[in-house]
Amino acid sequence: MPVVGPAAVRLTFRVSHAHPHAPAGHHHGVSADADRRWLAGALALIVGFMAAEVLAGLVAHSLALLSDAAHMLTDAGAILLALVAMRLAARPARGGYTFGLKRAEILSAQANGTTLLVLAGWLTWEAVRRLVSPPVVAGGLVLVTALVGVAVNLVATWLLSRANRTSLNVQGAYAHILTDLFGFIATAVAGAVVLATGFARADAIATLVVVVLMVRAGLGLVRASGRIFLEAAPAGVDPDAIGDRLAGRPAVVEVHDLHIWLITSAQPALSAHVLVEPGGDCHAVRRDLEEVLREGYAITHTTLQVDHVPEQILTVGRPGTDPEHCADAHGPVHGRDAHPH
Repeated sequence: MPVVGPAAVRLTFRVSHAHPHAPAGHHHGVSADADRRWLAGALALIVGFMAAEVLAGLVAHSLALLSDAAHMLTDAGAILLALVAMRLAARPARGGYTFGLKRAEILSAQANGTTLLVLAGWLTWEAVRRLVSPPVVAGGLVLVTALVGVAVNLVATWLLSRANRTSLNVQGAYAHILTDLFGFIATAVAGAVVLATGFARADAIATLVVVVLMVRAGLGLVRASGRIFLEAAPAGVDPDAIGDRLAGRPAVVEVHDLHIWLITSAQPALSAHVLVEPGGDCHAVRRDLEEVLREGYAITHTTLQVDHVPEQILTVGRPGTDPEHCADAHGPVHGRDAHPH
């Protein structure tokens, strides 16, 4: 780990991660009330078409249509869950919930991802069964219904694209709708094939295409929400680079116990213990580091404990660790090749 300062003091890290360029509090200029209106409009559109699609799927004996309808049911549930989560997240912090209920949105995103994966498993089973023994499928009705579904999902996708998609909660609902749009396109192709050639297995094949899209979207949501719950970093973050930059600022001798995490999507937080050279202005250093984090990484929720380093200590270990004991246990620390505990 890099060493900075005139006395070659070790820079130690014990970190969780956050995306260095995540836009804290970024809303694309869209208010939470506007987001709720966009989601509510998409919800009404989807519920209305879903009822018609279930009827068409039963009449046409089309698993692809019924799978799309089932997916639309999860779409409606995802949007409804997103709306509830937005209400909860907007509540002020109180009692033991010092951050409020902001992570309700992350719970919603994880639930959306999980339902996509569960539904994908059921549809895979049904599609394989129909590949083995395909039923008679009314290709014309499948084609017409799917084309209407494409139009409905295009409008719903546009409505959700107007909301703030930096929120993982909204992104989860958007993933449901976008996957459904691609599914309707696949179903329309299957309906055209059945109508033109009589190849009934095209219906089950289209279902499997939808399954692949559902698994991809579901895994992405579960992975992203899980990383936030585990206080890990989004892909591409380099916490060492953030620590190096902070430790390289004027008067800073060492930065350790650095923790960076996401409170909720697009809301990073950071805490660290900063040691400054004897006689240094702790308040000026804190203000400087806060500006670096705000301007360079969009991290505005920071807690920095700033103290002076004792002049006689050249190597600072973890809080409560005796330097002589560390030297005996691990050997002396020399320059940039020193290793942290």
